[in-house]
Amino acid sequence: MNPLYSVAEIRAVEQAAAAVLPPGALMQRAGQASANAALDLLPFSTAHARVLVLAGPGDNGGDALEAAAHISFTGAQVTLIHFAPGGTPSPERAEALQRAKVSDARFREWDDADIGSTDWNLVLDGLFGIGLKRPLDGAFRALAEQINQLRCTVLSLDVPSGLDADTGAVVGPNGIAIHATHTITFIGNKPGLHTCDGRDYAGLVDLARLDIDASHYPPASLHLNDVKFFARHLRARRHNSHKGSYGDVAVIGGARGMSGAPVLAARAALHSGAGRVYALFADDPLAFDPGQPELMCRSAGEFDLSLATLVAGPGLGNGAHAQELLARAIGCGSALVADADALNLLAADAALQSALALRPAAVVLTPHPLEAARLLGRSAAAVQLDRLAAARELASRLHAVVVLKGSGTVIAAPNGNAVINTTGNPALATAGTGDVLAGLCGALLAQGWPQWEAALAAVWLHGMAADVLVTEGTGPIGLTAGELLPAIRVALNRMVQHHAR
Repeated sequence: MNPLYSVAEIRAVEQAAAAVLPPGALMQRAGQASANAALDLLPFSTAHARVLVLAGPGDNGGDALEAAAHISFTGAQVTLIHFAPGGTPSPERAEALQRAKVSDARFREWDDADIGSTDWNLVLDGLFGIGLKRPLDGAFRALAEQINQLRCTVLSLDVPSGLDADTGAVVGPNGIAIHATHTITFIGNKPGLHTCDGRDYAGLVDLARLDIDASHYPPASLHLNDVKFFARHLRARRHNSHKGSYGDVAVIGGARGMSGAPVLAARAALHSGAGRVYALFADDPLAFDPGQPELMCRSAGEFDLSLATLVAGPGLGNGAHAQELLARAIGCGSALVADADALNLLAADAALQSALALRPAAVVLTPHPLEAARLLGRSAAAVQLDRLAAARELASRLHAVVVLKGSGTVIAAPNGNAVINTTGNPALATAGTGDVLAGLCGALLAQGWPQWEAALAAVWLHGMAADVLVTEGTGPIGLTAGELLPAIRVALNRMVQHHAR
């Protein structure tokens, strides 16, 4: 289900398939698939369509040459900018070049193609694929800058030129990548198209497996998130049930001046189906929450933490009392979601980290990149350069399910399995949305969900709620965390209606 493959895995599949196929078959198939995708993006009549094809010096450029020949045969006006290889080209690339030369495609130099002054219908980006290791420079950088100024549809082949297919980061310091509206990726889907900068640069992603036999693919340890991964835990509610049937959640936070964070998390837990929810305050507790009087506000120091699923960290602070509360939460036998200040306290205390790693009860950590960086002892920029590796390292080290938030949130398990989430949008880049996610995850744990599936479902629902709100006109600019709560409730109930047993 929606597997993702590293560049090394894709190379191995490609080599295994090429060994049993006629020479050049994969490049020809990639070119045909690219042409088909391009034609789907062109106007109904291709006779007057203007298509700019960028063919780089490697085999990605060979795919583009094949596509250019196919597109020109449909009557489209194809302009082809070709960069010759520095050494001897592969035989299949040389044959692709010959096919392009005998087609009606017009070869032009990159600086003599009137790129900025032509009304293009489509740009086909085949400059560089998954093998790129250094940032675009010279003519390639200048060309990418020109393409990124255009307002037409841009289709990238395999991966947008300049984007790392494994990590989703733009290659190199001060690097540049082509902003595609669409990407057709070959053989297998790549993680870099779906996390970090990937979602901004790849646009809509389509997969062409090139008719490669399934036996050539390795078992996948990385996938795109899907309802199918957690749907079996969705349960319709029995008439013969009560509030105790759906678990208790206690949110530990609320240091002086930060009462809003635990209230948001507690409200999220209530809207996500927990039977009873406590908002526990490190300092003076609120008398009650006037906006959600169903919440029970208590002093964290006086509450028996073994009685509920715990969400620790929202507005907790970093003082000695906060550290003591976190130590109590780790030491008890309740399932635990650690967020925000709980993560910062963990980062500063090796003993707490050791205790957490040895904990038998469920643990879900929900760091943003800076919190993950503190836990790993590196910079946030380093975390973002390889989000998958960072999430997996944290999950292994702390023996927890880790939710590394951001564009293409990564959920990683201690055994190395990982999932990249596909829901969500920039509306979530605002204060309090992380507290909402933590409360949602805590509610699912309280209702008996395993930690892995609870994390997958919480991230998916959180993002879907934001997607629905943006579709309806609420955001992305100005959406607030509190507005997610009713949308999460609707999304959860609809999932239950469609998938529950």
